[in-house]
Amino acid sequence: MAAPIAEELAKKQQAISVAEFFEKNRQILGFDSAPRSLITTVKEAVDNSLDACEEADVLPDILVQIERADKDNLTVIVEDNGPGIVKKQIPKVFGKLLYGSRFHALKQSRGQQGIGISASVLYSQLTAGRPTKVISTIGHGLHAHYYELMINTSTNEPEILKDNIVDWDRPHGTRVELEIEASYVKGRRQSIFEYLKATAIVNPHARITLIEPDGNEVLFDRATDKLPVPSKEILPHPHGIELGTLMKMLRYTQRQRLGAFLRYSFTKIGLLTAEEICRAAGLDPETDPRSLTRDQAKKLLEAFKKVKIMSPPTDCLSPIGEDLIYKGLEKEFSVDFIATTTRTPSVFSGNPFVVEVGIAYGGNLGKDDRIEIMRFANRVPLLYQQGGCVTTHAVESIKWKQYGLNQPGGGIPTGSAVLLIHVASTNVPFTSESKDAIADIPEIKDEVELAIKEVSRKFNHYLTKQGSLKKRREKEIIITKVLPRMAAKLAETLEKDVPDINPVVAKIMGNLLVSRHIKKNGDGSADISIRVKNFGTRLHKFKMHEMVPYHITNVVPEPKVVTMGNDFDYIWEIGVSPDASKVLKYTVESLSDDEISRLPEIIVEGVEEEIVTGAKAIKGVI
Repeated sequence: MAAPIAEELAKKQQAISVAEFFEKNRQILGFDSAPRSLITTVKEAVDNSLDACEEADVLPDILVQIERADKDNLTVIVEDNGPGIVKKQIPKVFGKLLYGSRFHALKQSRGQQGIGISASVLYSQLTAGRPTKVISTIGHGLHAHYYELMINTSTNEPEILKDNIVDWDRPHGTRVELEIEASYVKGRRQSIFEYLKATAIVNPHARITLIEPDGNEVLFDRATDKLPVPSKEILPHPHGIELGTLMKMLRYTQRQRLGAFLRYSFTKIGLLTAEEICRAAGLDPETDPRSLTRDQAKKLLEAFKKVKIMSPPTDCLSPIGEDLIYKGLEKEFSVDFIATTTRTPSVFSGNPFVVEVGIAYGGNLGKDDRIEIMRFANRVPLLYQQGGCVTTHAVESIKWKQYGLNQPGGGIPTGSAVLLIHVASTNVPFTSESKDAIADIPEIKDEVELAIKEVSRKFNHYLTKQGSLKKRREKEIIITKVLPRMAAKLAETLEKDVPDINPVVAKIMGNLLVSRHIKKNGDGSADISIRVKNFGTRLHKFKMHEMVPYHITNVVPEPKVVTMGNDFDYIWEIGVSPDASKVLKYTVESLSDDEISRLPEIIVEGVEEEIVTGAKAIKGVI
């Protein structure tokens, strides 16, 4: 008698390892094209290096080298100065998918799933048929371990082809080398150069060196020596728990009382809150949590919503900070204006998160194209699926015309601007395993919109001010063209010297008038005074720099002195009210007519050049 068809079908059924699954579905992880496969491979290695260095309290120094292996393949080398990996863990870190230390940890980190670098190893052996080479050492004077390995996709276990001890000149760190089928592109937003540039902006404490296939070397230097504040692991928050997860926690807890289970399994639940939750659920705090039924667990979940529970702590997050975002943008872009903001932390589904935004404008940025949106999640650039990301949707929902940018047809505005958006969270809700876009979570979208509007108001204020200064500049150009001619004609008629017109220009324009006056004495010395008159309608505070090649005496008031070789920079901090004047005085022991003719221009630091007459004005620090 023939066997039932079900038995025949049962013979064909078998378990599938996670490595086999991703072997046939590598596009899910970001290996769906030659250029993107390269970016994904570099991204996973660099993320691991940054995380390892920060956890070891080491300023990251990372080398990314791309070499041509043959016509279709590239060799990717990523080397860091992190703490290294202990010998027995090296094969598992690189040769086993879903193996890592961060999946169960509730804190901000770049990688959590344990897929990244091992997926790159899998892609390497699929497309190039070669093993991955790894060198790692954990301390000065200790051996460096060299492995060549592949992944057994049937078992999802590493296959070690070589295991040697080698000499390596690094005191600690890791080096990984993979050959992959990929292509190196330049001049595109989705390229290795742009990825590393973006990484350098939001990781200003890192130094990253890129060596391109043609041997060209690019250095993304660090802008600060200060490491990010490390994030701390927290317990799950009750508002983010689902019924099935709660039932699993109840079933496997070691606590023997429900009250103790609540206090030690969740964050922000103390003794009184635990008792209040139990009362709201109609449960005895002394009950064994492992004995709770599905209906009782459901009542407990409902009680979480009824009882007021404090928001989760935010020390599990490590935002970049306004100052470092500013430095990162300033380091990588030549622009005229930058504004940044870091919002106060918020919560979605029990997960704390914080949104940071920076806007850079002007300089060398294109004027007619759409503004560039730089998206980041936990300090990692998001280069793909921009249209499907909540950050892009937030940008498109804003009426940009009121902030000074055109928005033809709605959508992304146009103009010479870069908008940086960073979302940091213990659980970034990505739309897919490749982690290219953030899901449309209402709480996140609201925070992104508020942050963008905050920097956009500063930006609009800058544009308004620049428009006003432009009008002043145009008016002053006309005045400075007409008045000299009038003064010269009048002097010629009266047969007198041409007068200094700076006081007249300053008064008409409402500017700060700066002038140096020199009185020579019979002994060869000279008394010098610098006079500042404010013809404007508001208080101006600034620094005055007198940069001269000699010592000065009898100084009133006393300045700060900075020595620069054979020259001296005398610096006064001054505040001048409307219609008020200030006078700075000093004496020079010897000053010839030739030296007087070569005296440098006085420098005013901290005000716009359009409102200063008689001196050189700069906005930044010398």
